[in-house]
Amino acid sequence: MQSSAFALSPTTTCLNTRKLLNRSSYLRFNPISLSSYSKSLDFTPIHGKSGSSSPLCHSARFSNWISAPSLVSDQGKKDFKVEATSIPESSGDQGKKDFKVEATSIPESSVESEKSSSLIQTLQLGLLFGLWYLFNIFFNIYNKQVLKVFPFPVTATTFQFFTGTVLVILMWTLNLYKRPEVSGSQLVAIIPLALVHSLGNLFTNMSLGKVAVSFTHTIKALEPFFSVLLSFLFLGEMPTVWVVASLLPIVGGVALASLTEASFNWAGFLSAMASNLTLQSRNVLSKKVMVKKEESLDNITLFSIITIMSFIMCFPLTLFMEGVKFTPAYMQAAGLNVKEVCMRSLLAALCYHAYQQVSYMILQRVSPVTHSVGNCVKRVVVIVTSVLFFRTPVSPINSLGTGVALAGVFLYSRLKRIKPKPKTA
Repeated sequence: MQSSAFALSPTTTCLNTRKLLNRSSYLRFNPISLSSYSKSLDFTPIHGKSGSSSPLCHSARFSNWISAPSLVSDQGKKDFKVEATSIPESSGDQGKKDFKVEATSIPESSVESEKSSSLIQTLQLGLLFGLWYLFNIFFNIYNKQVLKVFPFPVTATTFQFFTGTVLVILMWTLNLYKRPEVSGSQLVAIIPLALVHSLGNLFTNMSLGKVAVSFTHTIKALEPFFSVLLSFLFLGEMPTVWVVASLLPIVGGVALASLTEASFNWAGFLSAMASNLTLQSRNVLSKKVMVKKEESLDNITLFSIITIMSFIMCFPLTLFMEGVKFTPAYMQAAGLNVKEVCMRSLLAALCYHAYQQVSYMILQRVSPVTHSVGNCVKRVVVIVTSVLFFRTPVSPINSLGTGVALAGVFLYSRLKRIKPKPKTA
C-alpha cells in the first residue's frame, strides 16, 4: 500500500518574507514521505482569491520540495484524507495550523476476493439445488418400484421414518450437527406438526402406490390452493386478487390432467388430495403454534425431531393396519426378491431423508419465494423424468393440463411477493 503524507506549518524560515501579512499565514512544507516520482502536486492559493498568485507558487526552493508520488494511479483506487489541526495561541505561536494529506491505495485483491467468494456461494447453492432435485427423482423412482410389488404404504412410510431416525441419531452422536436442547413445552408444540407430517407422507405413498408418479405430482401442484384456503380460515390472511387469480390455472390444469389420466383412480386421486391438505396444515400450524415457542429451533433441527416423532407415531399404526409384513419370510412367500426389495426400500428412505435435509439447507440460504420457485421447477423435473423412466403414456391434453397447472404454481410463487398496500384511514 502506498501512502504520501504532507505537513504544513507556519514556521519555515525560507518563507518568512514581508509579502506575507501576518504570522498566521506563514507556511512550512515538511516532506514526510518522498519518492523518485516526477509528478508534482499543484496547490491553489490558501489565502486570497483563486485567481491571484501565491508566494508558494513562486518559490523555486519550495517547488523542488513538492515532488511526490502521484495521487492518481491506474492500478487501484485511492482514498484521500485531509486533516487540519490548530495549535492554541497559549503555546506560543498564534494560529498555527498543521495540514496533513494522505493518499492510500486499495488493492485490487480485495475486490477480486469478494467476487471469488460470491462465485463460490453461487456454485454451492447451485450444487444444493442439483442434489435436491436428484435425491427427489431417485426417491420417487425407488419408492414407486417398491410400492408396485410391496403394496403396503404404511409399512413403507414407517420404514422411511425409521431410517431417518437412525440418521438423525448418528448425526447428533457424531457431532455432525449440534444436538438440540428441547424443553417439554416445545415437544408438546411439535406433536401436532409431527402428526400431520406423518399423515401427509403416508397419503403421498398411498397415492404413489395407486397411480403414476407424474399424476401424483400433478395433483400435488394444488398445494398453493390449500395453503391460501387454510391460511384464510385459520390465520385470517386475506389473499390478494392476483394470488386468487393465479389459483385458477392451477385448479383448471389439474382438472384437465385428471380427466385424461390413463392411470386415474379415486383412491390415488383422493390420497394425493389428502396429502396436500395435511402437509399444508403442517405449514399453517407451524405459523400458528410455533411462533414463540420454537424460535430457538432451526429448520433442520425441527425436521429431525419431527422425523423421530413420526416414526414413534407410525410404528403402532403399522402393526394395527398391516401387521408385520416387512420380513424375509413374508416376502419370500409372496414370491418377491428379498434383497432387491430391501435394497430399494433402503435407497428410497435414504433419498427421502436426504432431499428433505437439503431442502431445509437451501431454505436457510434463500428467501421462501425463491425456495417456492425451486420447488415448482423440481416438480416439473420429477414429472418429466418419471414419465421417461416408467414410459408413462401421456396424451397431449394431459400434458397441456399438467403444464397449465405448473405454470399457475410458478405464477403463484411470484405473486406471493406482492404485499397488499396498507389501508389508510
